[in-house]
Amino acid sequence: MMKSKLLGSTLIIAGTTIGAGMLALPLASAGIGFSTSLMIMVALWVLMSFTALLMVEVHQYAESNATLHTLAKQILGEKGKWIATFAMLFLFYSLCAAYIAGGGAQFSDRMHDMLGLELQGSVGTLLFTVIVAAVVTIGTGTVDRVNRVLFTGKLIAMVLVLFFLAPNVTESYLLSMPLQQGLIVAAIPVIFTSFGFHGSIPAIVNYLDGDTPALRKAIILGSAIPLIIYVFWQLVTLGVVSQNELVDNSGLSALISTLAVKVHHSNLSNVIGIFADLALLTSFLGVSLGLFEFLGDILRKNSTASMNRPVAAMITFLPPLAFALFYPEGFIMALGYAAIALAILAIFLPLFMVVKVRQQKSDVKYQVGGGTPALVLTGVVGVMIIGVQLLVTAGVLPALG
Repeated sequence: MMKSKLLGSTLIIAGTTIGAGMLALPLASAGIGFSTSLMIMVALWVLMSFTALLMVEVHQYAESNATLHTLAKQILGEKGKWIATFAMLFLFYSLCAAYIAGGGAQFSDRMHDMLGLELQGSVGTLLFTVIVAAVVTIGTGTVDRVNRVLFTGKLIAMVLVLFFLAPNVTESYLLSMPLQQGLIVAAIPVIFTSFGFHGSIPAIVNYLDGDTPALRKAIILGSAIPLIIYVFWQLVTLGVVSQNELVDNSGLSALISTLAVKVHHSNLSNVIGIFADLALLTSFLGVSLGLFEFLGDILRKNSTASMNRPVAAMITFLPPLAFALFYPEGFIMALGYAAIALAILAIFLPLFMVVKVRQQKSDVKYQVGGGTPALVLTGVVGVMIIGVQLLVTAGVLPALG
């Protein structure tokens, strides 16, 4: 049973990570080249795996069903609780709005292509949201089973895309150098966001009953799978389309069309479209599960009864659904700040909680290696990521896409 849960947890982490961020990677990396983006990806994977393990260390001193909200209040007090609440809600609602808007449109297109059904955009968005909400509301076990099927389909679609694109890779394209030095720095927040899965960790801790060795394996393997897939994805996209063409075609649909034209294969657009659908859907499941558990924990704290799952579902899905219905393009601006919220959530909160726990607890259980130097370096990188995003927003650094 534990092996089955470990596999499921690993895939939930991988599925949560490989979402809309992956679809933006080639466009974000267009101006900096393959080799530079590869180095940034590996460095940020190490960073995010390290901070995820810090969360596992902290979870040892709390109940297995504790969420980040509970941990922050228990370890950092009321201020920590409110900072965690703000970062979690801002990040998760932004991502859910993005996934609902993008996923709803793709769901409508897929219903038309596969079943011949003509769905209005709002109807497709609503139906898509209801289906995902039902899966999440039933429980983590259901998300696990559905995610396994979707993740398998995503891997199959990925293999097909690689099969179509790999023979057309041009070595000179992969050797492209950054067009501007500022683009190297500006790309960091986007690539950083592509490795975000920390919001789902409390649900995984609860699912694995706080088993530390199992959690370490799930996090390392679950985050390594996206890294490997990202490398191959960057290899075939940046190697098939020239740097200038990628910069000029700064949208996902434009990227898909350009790839299809390059390899002269009529079905490639459909294959990449299916892959994009599954990448977005698995990430949406993981993100919405994390938000659902987080809000459910708040509801439990304000009631002596067990969590009211339908109420938690409404609070989880109605705000981003309303945002996506009334502002289908508005989430793009909010996503520009997602890296800031993720830095608070995935870097600073684990960092501060680990420092506090290590100062207070004498009965040391599992402790992440690296000591104080690793913690200091992690904090410096976190400050840099937030600073870079603010500079991009202010127009000091070049914007991507």
